[in-house]
Amino acid sequence: MAAGAGAVWLEIAPSGTKCVSEEIQSNVVVIGDYSVLYDHHHAHPTIAVKVTSPFGDVVHKKEKVSMEQFAFTTAEAGNYLACFSIDGEDRGLVVKLNLDWKIGIATRDWDSVAKKEKIEGVELELLKLEVAVQSIHDNLLLLKSKEANMRDASEKTNSRVTWLSMLSLSVCIAVSVLQLWHLQQYFRKKKLI
Repeated sequence: MAAGAGAVWLEIAPSGTKCVSEEIQSNVVVIGDYSVLYDHHHAHPTIAVKVTSPFGDVVHKKEKVSMEQFAFTTAEAGNYLACFSIDGEDRGLVVKLNLDWKIGIATRDWDSVAKKEKIEGVELELLKLEVAVQSIHDNLLLLKSKEANMRDASEKTNSRVTWLSMLSLSVCIAVSVLQLWHLQQYFRKKKLI
């Protein structure tokens, strides 16, 4: 998904870790805001956060936070993983977490764009639509290339299966011919033919 935003609420068990993953293309801006939701009866619980790239590189890591933000531009395409766990002293509590994950054009601050470009109203909406259309176009080109790769892989597999079937059929025919020849020799020895 080249452009999107999603907010989720997570419940983190006292001894567990919750992870959220998103498949993101390369060269895409990602912003994530997270905050711990707490009751007024308890102290502020804190969490540990780790965001990793598809190859395991740590993009963001924080400990003992209750509210924070991560932002990065993706270097490689793949599944980016954000994992949240409860810090040491709050391990007995079930913690609720709000995560607002924004990708691509959803990360843009349109108010600052409007001020910088000195546009408003319909012009701003047209600019938003233009960026959205470009994002959709890029996404369609990506899907087209993925479909072409899958089609190539499918055709190669089909070709290999065809050759394997032909080889298997050839072996079966050769074994049948050898069996017939052997039986013919056997019956001739026994003088049944």
